[in-house]
Amino acid sequence: MGIYVNPGNAAYKEAVNSVVYVDKTELISYTNCVLNTKQKNMCVSRPRRFGKSMAADMLSAYYSKGCDSGEVFAGKKAEKAESFKDYLNQKNVIRLDIQRFLESERDLDSFVIEIEKAVIEELTGEFPEIERIDTSCRLKFILSKIFDRTGQGFVFIIDEWDCVFRVAKERKEVQKEYLDFLRGLFKGAEYVELAYMTGILPIKKYGEHSAINIFDEYSMIDPADLAGFFGFTEREAAKLCRQWSIDFSELQRWYDGYTLNGMHIYNPKSVADAVRRGRIKSYWTGTETYEALKAYIELDFDGLKEAVVEMLGNARCSIDPSTCQNDMTTFKTKDDVLTLLIHLGYLSFDEMSSESFIPNQEIAQEFLRSVKTGGWDGVVQALKRSDSLLQSTWKMDGNGVARGVEAIHNETASILKYNDENSLTCTVLMAYYSAKAYYMNPVLELLSGKGFADVVYLPKRDVDKPALVVELKWKQSAEGAIVQIKDRQYASWIEGYTGEILLVGICYDEKKGHECVIERHVKEECM
Repeated sequence: MGIYVNPGNAAYKEAVNSVVYVDKTELISYTNCVLNTKQKNMCVSRPRRFGKSMAADMLSAYYSKGCDSGEVFAGKKAEKAESFKDYLNQKNVIRLDIQRFLESERDLDSFVIEIEKAVIEELTGEFPEIERIDTSCRLKFILSKIFDRTGQGFVFIIDEWDCVFRVAKERKEVQKEYLDFLRGLFKGAEYVELAYMTGILPIKKYGEHSAINIFDEYSMIDPADLAGFFGFTEREAAKLCRQWSIDFSELQRWYDGYTLNGMHIYNPKSVADAVRRGRIKSYWTGTETYEALKAYIELDFDGLKEAVVEMLGNARCSIDPSTCQNDMTTFKTKDDVLTLLIHLGYLSFDEMSSESFIPNQEIAQEFLRSVKTGGWDGVVQALKRSDSLLQSTWKMDGNGVARGVEAIHNETASILKYNDENSLTCTVLMAYYSAKAYYMNPVLELLSGKGFADVVYLPKRDVDKPALVVELKWKQSAEGAIVQIKDRQYASWIEGYTGEILLVGICYDEKKGHECVIERHVKEECM
């Protein structure tokens, strides 16, 4: 048993023996299916605290010849698979945590050499046959010789594969040397039975091409078949709540929101901390700081701040993630920044609609902390006003809503380019920030009646509040907005869904200022 070559199973035993443990061993059945196939090279990218290292420890404990893990896996889901006993502790494993070799920037110029040196040293003890091999050779040549002489291949499990791109953000030559090392180690290598890498970022691109194009990617953008293996599924989270007598609806509000292949995925570290401590709150700051988020949302890309404001108002933002270079520094558009935030876990991604959004209350707090210290004081004040504005809406106080929207407009003038209807939409979304407690996420451009309603708020189930159909006008009139809602029957689509419906017309004119008219919807008007 070694540290890097055929390691033991102590790390996975710790996970199994923990107070909160959720069985994810079915991943083993998946990796068994891809052993020695064209799909044997896997790169799994997830945010911090999503169980990547635990999964790597699990696979190492399962495959490694350096331990006996039968007892550790007894009763686990993986045992049910026909292939389970075939490979249990039957493989040569090389297990690397790249972060162990990169404790500081001073390691950047030598860490690849140190990795090779450490692995080769253990290989000499594991395989006496290589005593006749020149151990000054590169690792890939020594592994090829072992395979040629013994016929034995290797399972590679590499955790934190991408930490180089976080530590050496500006050192392109170091990044390239590292990627060349990985390419040489895996591409076309017969000794590779499985290469399983985990990290926060997908594999780095150069231009539009992957630097290591032999790997299948399983990311927050495209999780493929691995969606349920990282993070807790809704069923798993609900089961924990029952076991620990935790309010599941409150847990959902705080930690739900990541959608992968249509599945609701919960941050496992936050859920585990919440049920173990009996307190639902933000645990994100325990390992991540808001300064990191702040640095990215303050980048000066056209439309980036407006997108953040929209998402703070519970809306979604359409993005194209294909241009992101999968590093921490190469940004050309706001979409590149938003895509990185998806990989970091600050945003969720809807693959069907190609939209990003803030997933839950825990992450919303991180955004709020960031804007408070980033010169976004107007946004913070605007969000604080939202509760009063929502109350004015329910009271059908159009003048009160107009005054509230005007105040928010003035407070955010330095953030938003307030010169078109899109910016008015941003302002309104901020104005109704408090609606998140009573309404589902706002629907923008909802196809309804004979056109598209600008913003629609539908009340949550069992919430006795009116639905809101909001129409925005630029340099026209609030009365005209109401007329358009009625003429085009925007409220007709939601009549069967909800009870009372309020029609809200909001207009902005540089000379006249803000106007708002609110009317109660009468079904007969749409017949």
